[in-house]
Amino acid sequence: MPIELPKELRDQAVRSIERYFQEEREERIGNLAAASLLNFFLQEIGPTVYNRAVADVQERLQARVAELDLEVHEEEFGYWRQAGVARSPRR
Repeated sequence: MPIELPKELRDQAVRSIERYFQEEREERIGNLAAASLLNFFLQEIGPTVYNRAVADVQERLQARVAELDLEVHEEEFGYWRQAGVARSPRR
């Protein structure tokens, strides 16, 4: 499944790549070169990051599900304990 970015995010990413090259490497990189580099990263490295994120979410969800019984557990047959007093049966 290829990773696609909406146009607005893609444009921001391209500008960020251009800025990185300018400020960190003191090199100018054109818009087309930055877009090409972004495409390479999305295609080559993106799936690794995506798969790791999915695995992390699965771990967190499994941990939450394991704790679910503690979080939402209700005591059964608790009426008499809540009453605090053992009532005598009516005659």
